[in-house]
Amino acid sequence: MKPTACAVIGTGYLGKFHAQKYAAIEGCELIAVVDTNPEAAALVAQQNGCRAETDYRTLLGQVDAVSIVVPTSFHFEVARDFLAAGCHVLVEKPMTVTVEEADELIRLAKSQGCLLMVGHLERFNAALLGLDLVQEKPLFIESHRLAPFNPRANDVSVVLDLMIHDIDIILDLVDSEVERIDAKGVTVLTTDTDIANARLTFKNGCVANVTASRASLKVERKMRMFMPNRYISVDFQNRTLSEHRKGSREMFPGVPEIISEESVYESGDALLEEIGHFISCIREGREPLVSGVAGRRALATAIEITRLLTTH
Repeated sequence: MKPTACAVIGTGYLGKFHAQKYAAIEGCELIAVVDTNPEAAALVAQQNGCRAETDYRTLLGQVDAVSIVVPTSFHFEVARDFLAAGCHVLVEKPMTVTVEEADELIRLAKSQGCLLMVGHLERFNAALLGLDLVQEKPLFIESHRLAPFNPRANDVSVVLDLMIHDIDIILDLVDSEVERIDAKGVTVLTTDTDIANARLTFKNGCVANVTASRASLKVERKMRMFMPNRYISVDFQNRTLSEHRKGSREMFPGVPEIISEESVYESGDALLEEIGHFISCIREGREPLVSGVAGRRALATAIEITRLLTTH
């Protein structure tokens, strides 16, 4: 099988790492990187042995797959043009600005027979991949995603920047329609929401309490899931999966013992796993872990939360 010809559109903070991964993956040929800043494009191209371009349209029809790592407001235009040219697309989250744009990309990908994947990187965290919820679904979920302020991502609210990671994961784990959303947020450092909390009530009875902050003094990325017979904690930051479940013995009369297990996963490369998964799905003709439909579902929920925050 011939190498998959790839390109990266956008060579900012995250885009340069995308280029490195494509250059390292067997079966990939990184053809070019694109940035409107010619110096930035040239530097990343030199580091990865490919050519530099300043206009992505020069690559239409020349590559098999692209990563789109430009500001969110340009996601739709760039992804649309590549899909229309028959190119497979990995677009960073949030996939588009509006749900209507997401629907158009999904429709276009289907009509062109192209793979559309959304870059929800946390789905490839080793601790989450070690989670097993086949036999028992959560009744209550609580997540906290806290981070210091980063000016790189202030073009969107904290909901679309940070909270959307947990929204995507929770929607996938619960696998039920959202019945009700309540949300509160505050502005701290920007003109947009910097700290937000949302409560999602699902039709199957599960409730998720989701908190995100980009005005914190510490970094925390944790999710806790409560089920009838066990409690699971996922620490995305430290790649740790903890499980506490009822045992067959009694801790006190009438009170079951609690058995605890903890798995610590070695430091991995989630972005390499994500891009490797994208390429293998293209080559094997299978659905990606985070499809356009999954990305659209997370986006729609995040937009509704943002609307509620604005309303209140």
